[in-house]
Amino acid sequence: MLSKRFGKTAVGALTGAMLMAAAACGGGNSGTTNASSAPSEAASSEAPKGALKVGLAFDIGGRGDKSFNDSAYAGLEKAKAELGAEIKELSPAGDGNNRADLLRQLADAGYNPIIGVGFAYGEDIKKAAEEYPEIQFGIVDSASNAKNVTGLLFAEEQGSYLAGVAAALKSKSNHVGFVGGVENDLIKKFEAGFVQGVKATKKDAKIDVKYLTPDGDFSGFKAPDKGKVAAEKMYQDGADIVYHASGDSGLGVFQAAAAAKKLAIGVDSDQRQTVKETDLQATIMTSMIKRVDVGVFEFIKAFQGGGQGGSNVTYDLKVDGVGLATTGGDIDDLKKELDAATEKIVSGEITVSAKP
Repeated sequence: MLSKRFGKTAVGALTGAMLMAAAACGGGNSGTTNASSAPSEAASSEAPKGALKVGLAFDIGGRGDKSFNDSAYAGLEKAKAELGAEIKELSPAGDGNNRADLLRQLADAGYNPIIGVGFAYGEDIKKAAEEYPEIQFGIVDSASNAKNVTGLLFAEEQGSYLAGVAAALKSKSNHVGFVGGVENDLIKKFEAGFVQGVKATKKDAKIDVKYLTPDGDFSGFKAPDKGKVAAEKMYQDGADIVYHASGDSGLGVFQAAAAAKKLAIGVDSDQRQTVKETDLQATIMTSMIKRVDVGVFEFIKAFQGGGQGGSNVTYDLKVDGVGLATTGGDIDDLKKELDAATEKIVSGEITVSAKP
């Protein structure tokens, strides 16, 4: 149930069929569909006229963040390689105040579909979809009921629960920590799952929680210095493992872990592979993988097959949409416990809360 299972064709086949089948039911469906319950029939296989031109607008941090944005780009690159797509990516200003302009640039340049990476694109995607009704939009981490918008959602709390189980089992001090980039509902899902997983494994474990910036201040996703200070405090206070959900700020968490000779848990991508510094790689015992690449690729593939928006797709443990990385072998000895926790979540025996 760990990340070695990722990349199997079952995920793509289920999701692609589900996206197109949802489209066949008509636009404006505000409900959320889980990929595991995808209808088996697909919509029309007739591809849109003209070349496939896909535009992608990154979240703050842009390409090269070794995490969330890079995962989205991997899905875009796959569409180029496997679907013959012409691709274009744009990054927002440091404060993200030009997100709407990026969407318009891509739309005016003839890109269709267009994907906004991150919930912060919510309002801008909504307006762009009204302004360009002939264009299909996808948005990562935000639900939508617009007929030409598809919401690509993830069960971050489920993957974070597994991270909590792993942290609790590996901790020698019975004390762990969580660093969130921005204190909003999305990042609280990571905290909620992590805390629940830790407590389910060791009821008496101590858990420190720190957010770098308040809701609305997205600089917390690009502040390695703040991430480092937050993690340093946790390690000094006795934590020996810190899990972060803070974008670029996670680099600071890894730096603090290396300096303290402690462990950290990455997020979104397999950060033991994406972080270049070898001294930091060794501190990352695992990462909670969020398969944004799969969501992006399957959305593009469904569009090429004639799929339309109006649906929300959730990637969860049932389809390996979230999970843990096994690079380095640090959690190989926990496979039995992690697989058991995964099965209980998938079967419904364990319900993971999305709120702390």
